Amino acid sequence: MAERRIPVLDVRGLHVRYGQSPVLHGVDLALDRGVLSLVGRNGMGKTTLCNAIMGLIPATSGTVSFRGRTVTGLPTAEIARAGIGYVPQGRRIWRSLTVDEHLRLAARPGGNWPIDRIYSTFPRLAERRAHAGRHLSGGEQQMLAIGRALLLDPSLLLMDEPTEGLAPMIVHQVEEMLIRLGEDDDVDVLVIEQNIGVACRVSPEVAIMVNGRINRIMDSGALASDRELQQTLLGVGRHDDDTTTPESGSGDPTSAPGGGRSPDSAGARGPRRIYLSNPSLPTRWSRPVPVQLIERSARTETPVRERLPVRRSRLARSRGTVYVAGTLDTKGRELRFLRDRIRTAGLDARLADLSTAGGPSGADVPPHAIAGYHPRGASAVFTGDRGRSVAAMAEAFRRWTLSRDDIVGMIGAGGSGATALVAPAMRSLPVGVPKLIVSTVASGDVGQYVGPADILMLHAVADVQGLNAITRDILANGAAAIAGMVATRIREPPQFDVRPAVGLTMFGVTTPCVQQITAALEADWDCLVFHATGTGGRCMEHLLDSGRLSAVIDITTTEVADMIAGGVFAADEDRFGAVIRSGTPYVGACGALDMVNFGAMEAVPDRYRGRLLHPHNPQVTLMRTTPEENAAAGRWIGGRLNEMTGPVRFFLPEGGVSMLDRPEDAFWDPEADRALFTALEETVRQTPDRQLVRTPANVNDPEFVAEALAAFRALNAKPDRRAAAAAGGGRTG
Repeated sequence: MAERRIPVLDVRGLHVRYGQSPVLHGVDLALDRGVLSLVGRNGMGKTTLCNAIMGLIPATSGTVSFRGRTVTGLPTAEIARAGIGYVPQGRRIWRSLTVDEHLRLAARPGGNWPIDRIYSTFPRLAERRAHAGRHLSGGEQQMLAIGRALLLDPSLLLMDEPTEGLAPMIVHQVEEMLIRLGEDDDVDVLVIEQNIGVACRVSPEVAIMVNGRINRIMDSGALASDRELQQTLLGVGRHDDDTTTPESGSGDPTSAPGGGRSPDSAGARGPRRIYLSNPSLPTRWSRPVPVQLIERSARTETPVRERLPVRRSRLARSRGTVYVAGTLDTKGRELRFLRDRIRTAGLDARLADLSTAGGPSGADVPPHAIAGYHPRGASAVFTGDRGRSVAAMAEAFRRWTLSRDDIVGMIGAGGSGATALVAPAMRSLPVGVPKLIVSTVASGDVGQYVGPADILMLHAVADVQGLNAITRDILANGAAAIAGMVATRIREPPQFDVRPAVGLTMFGVTTPCVQQITAALEADWDCLVFHATGTGGRCMEHLLDSGRLSAVIDITTTEVADMIAGGVFAADEDRFGAVIRSGTPYVGACGALDMVNFGAMEAVPDRYRGRLLHPHNPQVTLMRTTPEENAAAGRWIGGRLNEMTGPVRFFLPEGGVSMLDRPEDAFWDPEADRALFTALEETVRQTPDRQLVRTPANVNDPEFVAEALAAFRALNAKPDRRAAAAAGGGRTG
């Protein structure tokens, strides 16, 4: 039987009183690891629980254990030294001390969180390091309070109302901080939060406190999608992303004749402001409350709209979000249109603002929250130089995307600039996750944007500038496409193949070879064949980098010949890079290195007009490589083989490297092939693990296939399908 893991925090039967008034009534709560959100109405005992854990108030009965050690009754300083950090409600920043002075006072020598790491985690603090506490915004003060707590090197962080009183843009920045802290293996977080949207997004589960007890702990996705339950348990009528506005019409939509509320108006009424004449309990010495204080203390109540059960169920199953990405300062109306259409389909959709002007944003994920992911911080993005800013924001957004585990789809819209901003992030998403760009450049060469990814590009026809008869239709189609793809994946989750995946490269002139290999392996291996057209090799290596491939049979390396001679199916300089990085056993060959690819005959460059040309089809013309070009290709490939750390078997088929490279066929040229093989043998440093294998057969002959299969099986043990199935292995379908 597996050993039971000791919780980071274990609260059992905790009772607390203020005088004769009981506040906590036997709280039971455990945090195993990561982030746990605790929500509840005001006055339910959430802050009291934090104070009791920290020893700031005594417990009447019950215990608090931290990593198996009982801390109930210990002094607060000793609890803090044990490894529990506390970010209290209200932040409690010294007004006269600078950011740097705050941090230096709290710094602990030799800890996991030196001051430099705080500045790296919160780039905004680095920019404001010389500013006094009184000059910091609410969000900056919250960053400072979190940083100050982290400097004490806690392994558990208690955070009480971290988003209280913050502007929506800052709320989302704090949310990003919580998510990033939860991803660190050395810090676990218990966050007390009134904002249900934030609480559900930062934690997979949410504990609900009612009347001094933990009423239940439930899945955050289920709570986020069930507004009726929120209203029942929490009295919550709004989320931070609720954009509901009052229905149009004259008069107060909540009023009925006679001053009462019409029973039929509940579903149509809009938000209401609730004012308290005494935000603080009055005493005999109280003065009249200023109007400004009453305004600041007012709350908004938004009636719960009825949701169709199928939509709520679909959202709960998705446990993820469709992100609508773009520049809200120039494409705000269009991106919000996309978001609203996706939400209409019953999916959670949020705006990620990639604007680089540095202005305020009403997006769910504002620009500063994304820019902080750049290696040099937000200052590298907001430079004032548009070109540099766009490039930096694209890199920051790519890194932000890699940090998320809630993305079930992504869509962007705009021109070349917006496409360049979102494409790198989309390319970083796993194959199969729906990705779509509505773009004005979609009717041209989109290879630089799509790369090796499965990005769908929809031509915008008209410029994405305002909503009109054309853009409204195109954007609606884009929203429907991404929503349909995401909904289908939720309804029919990808199936796992118990067979490990092997990547093979193929060209028309090496098809017989690859077909024989796949027929021999498909009982035990999931054979993924990639068309060696430049993009095909990059796609295979992209999947190998992402861990989706377990092995490689790289028969067709023709893309290197195009790279050497300037063909249209050229590899890039990173060809073979994924094999080098991963140490994967490598079986390769000189397949189709006898040719360079161009378009139609009239598209062949003038300098090659006198060469041996062969029309493969009306759109593709093949040019036979020369001994000099083959020697250059051999030296380049040989250099890359030398960099591989895993076992290598690279085949030199002396009977020809393609269907056209046989005696009496168009590209038969023993001298050119000999130059290729000689260059490889002179370049490759052969060892027992790195070997070149000469064979007299043609690359498509059964004899060659048999030798390649024998080498592959020798380097890759027969997969244990039962073990792969137990581990959920294989690629998703």
